[in-house]
Amino acid sequence: MKKIVVANRGEIAIRVMKTARKMGIKTVAVYSTIDRNAPHVKFADEAVCIGEAPSSQSYLQGSKIIEVAKSLGADAIHPGYGFLSENADFAEEAEKNNIIFIGPKSKAIKIMGSKLAAKDAVKQYNIPMVPGYDEAITDIEKAKEVATSIGFPILIKASAGGGGKGMRVVEKEADFESQMDRAISEAVAAFGDGSVFIEKYVASPRHIEIQVMADSHGNILYLFERECSVQRRHQKVIEEAPSSVLTPELRKQMGEAAVLVAKSCDYLGAGTVEFLLDENNNFYFLEMNTRLQVEHPVTEIISGVDLVEMQIQVARGEVLSIKQEDLKIKGHAVELRVYAEDPLNDFLPSVGHLDVYQLPVGEGIRVDNGFEQGMDIPIYYDPMLSKLIAYGATREEAIQTMIQAIDNYKVEGVSTTLPFGKFVFEHEAFRSGNFDTHFVKKYYSVEKLKEQTLKEAQIAAMVALQQYFKDQKIVRLPIQ
Repeated sequence: MKKIVVANRGEIAIRVMKTARKMGIKTVAVYSTIDRNAPHVKFADEAVCIGEAPSSQSYLQGSKIIEVAKSLGADAIHPGYGFLSENADFAEEAEKNNIIFIGPKSKAIKIMGSKLAAKDAVKQYNIPMVPGYDEAITDIEKAKEVATSIGFPILIKASAGGGGKGMRVVEKEADFESQMDRAISEAVAAFGDGSVFIEKYVASPRHIEIQVMADSHGNILYLFERECSVQRRHQKVIEEAPSSVLTPELRKQMGEAAVLVAKSCDYLGAGTVEFLLDENNNFYFLEMNTRLQVEHPVTEIISGVDLVEMQIQVARGEVLSIKQEDLKIKGHAVELRVYAEDPLNDFLPSVGHLDVYQLPVGEGIRVDNGFEQGMDIPIYYDPMLSKLIAYGATREEAIQTMIQAIDNYKVEGVSTTLPFGKFVFEHEAFRSGNFDTHFVKKYYSVEKLKEQTLKEAQIAAMVALQQYFKDQKIVRLPIQ
């Protein structure tokens, strides 16, 4: 493998290119007209414009990207995450054109891309699942009968869904019909498929996911877990590894279950198996993401591996170079997704110009970044600027390093999730490890964040004033 087309943009495109460069592999960036001066374009060995700013006219143009790969003699395509990373047709088209898709085969993407097909595939391995109805359903009366038999509260989920779309919690029967209508119309709008399924709502769950890596020789590893319970609108904002609540026994059980999920669809490459963990430490299979996850850096840090390098090696047909018993957890890592969003205004995207953009540096700090000072934030894509990762020998140390890193991350011109991140990392519920997916709902409010920001500004003003008085006391001797 001598040349890879990276079918993505921003921080993940650069992240993949860094590993490719380390391995002596050339890279090709693809970009839209609005991204022509983006860092990922400058970082690559070659770059090709594939269309206008909207992703439907550029980054989602699979056939065009494959044509670029063929015309430049590329051996493989790395899709990153998002865009075409879980598009089975794109993976299949690449395979047909003798271009290696650095990811699973299209069959596995198809199975795991449907929550119902995924549940069906893993059934034979007796993996625990949330009680529910395992068939797609659009008939509201039938759905109501099913919901009543499972018992409220229940969760309605879009079969083709993700990112919290087409998902509704229904507390009581009286609300069922209206919520079902909403879930179906949301699912149609987002995925073109209105089929939903119904399951028991787990009231206080933690969201735990297991990283897996599989080669084409029958070897599957699990690289421990990530805790992803701090979410807004069912989307992750903060992740850590390992989880503060898993015992070694539970970690092993969940890891082995994740390996069986990968086995059930003949998996290849990097994937993530997501589980819900209830307050009694019972875990339930949720879904599998058939790609590299946004939060993969925390796993890399605690396990000492380069997941992108492993993806490329596996795609080349190599045998995994490590065995399960070689893997050990070392230290603790936390990650904050730095979005151009306003946490004081319901996390709405904050479009603007990066007047100041300075990254924190120091021991235990990693920033996977896709932007530079002076750039505009495009409205066409996910508003993530970077991922801020902090490492420590202990969880407490990792959290403290993160708080310092947030303080030293300077952004002016747009609002970001940095203040929200600081609020979480300083919160007693997070620090104690005693939290679940309702963290934001339970503890966060705009008023509390404003209060914290005001306190910090007052402390900074007092420190500056003390320094001023100190400076005034210094006797300045006249120069002789």
